[in-house]
Amino acid sequence: MNSKIKILHIIKSLGRGGAEMLLPETLKLHNKEVFEFHYIYFLPWKDQMVESLQNNEGTVVCFSANNNIQMLLRIRDVVGYVRSQGIQVIHAHLPWAGIVARQVGRVTGIPVLYTEHNKQERYHILTRWMNLATMSQLTHVIAVSRDVEESIRKNKPGLRVPLDVVLNGVNVDHFVPHQQQNYNAVKASFSIPPDAPVIGTIAVFRFQKRLDLWMELAAAILKKIPQAHFIIVGDGPLKDKLIEKREALGLNSRIHLAGLQTEVRPYLAAFDIYMMSSIFEGLPIALLEAMASGCPVISTDAGGVKEVIDHEKDGLICSVDDAKQLIDFAVRLIGNDQYRETMGLAGREKIIRLFSMQKMVAELEAIYRKYA
Repeated sequence: MNSKIKILHIIKSLGRGGAEMLLPETLKLHNKEVFEFHYIYFLPWKDQMVESLQNNEGTVVCFSANNNIQMLLRIRDVVGYVRSQGIQVIHAHLPWAGIVARQVGRVTGIPVLYTEHNKQERYHILTRWMNLATMSQLTHVIAVSRDVEESIRKNKPGLRVPLDVVLNGVNVDHFVPHQQQNYNAVKASFSIPPDAPVIGTIAVFRFQKRLDLWMELAAAILKKIPQAHFIIVGDGPLKDKLIEKREALGLNSRIHLAGLQTEVRPYLAAFDIYMMSSIFEGLPIALLEAMASGCPVISTDAGGVKEVIDHEKDGLICSVDDAKQLIDFAVRLIGNDQYRETMGLAGREKIIRLFSMQKMVAELEAIYRKYA
């Protein structure tokens, strides 16, 4: 007889977004002698995380839907799955999957946990309204950062269900400093000289990342560090516009687009600096991975970023409204090898102490046990 606690994660897609990529990484560390994990997603063309979940003993099911309305029409199917599999706790991520999960919980009586990955102000007005209007139907709300928690409390005053912060984490045994991981091959693949400084980032090509501004900053940095190269790892809906932007700046030979990468460690090893120019964030996983890898970070103080980085101690941050400071930050770090190494190692120590995935998983399992 299977006496394991059965947890069902519900999420809109299993593509390469930050929330989605957390699922296989946490699954690797969960205690599978105690817990059994199931995953339901809805957008069949966003399935990059499926194989990793299955390889780590996760059961994955797609209830195909093309949009949010069609997701709501699959509630009956999800209810059937919950009952047939003996699910004991539902854990939903992001608003529309959360709305589906709340209705499933109402029908089945199963406890529903919901992780909020973004500030409410950043959602479309209808999404925000639906999310907040049904939030009291939840059993427990989890915020990925203090900034996200504050946004929930501001927009949903009088919320009568428990609301806790479980900080996003990174596997500090997987991301370690000075891993060679073929980083010379990364440079060679873009014809970057071995001794050239590299500034990079990992991002989905969405508005919030302001990668067009990132490219403008790169152009300004080049005027001060002519030998520098820049790498952007990722893909997304703004790809064509970013290719046009790179062309307009005349930087096709200096800003390199690496596309989606399953293994990002070689790129982090190749980066001398990790640079972010986002206008808003929850608590970005790629930032934590960069810091765990000992890569010094310069960033705007978007969302949860300011909860991770102590300026001048384990990274350099500036206001989202004054991103041009990143130019001077880059020049300071590239011009001082010892300062750059010290900053990178301080960042890793911060991640080990406060943002390890091991810590995150332990906190999640404690919540699961509470409701199982």
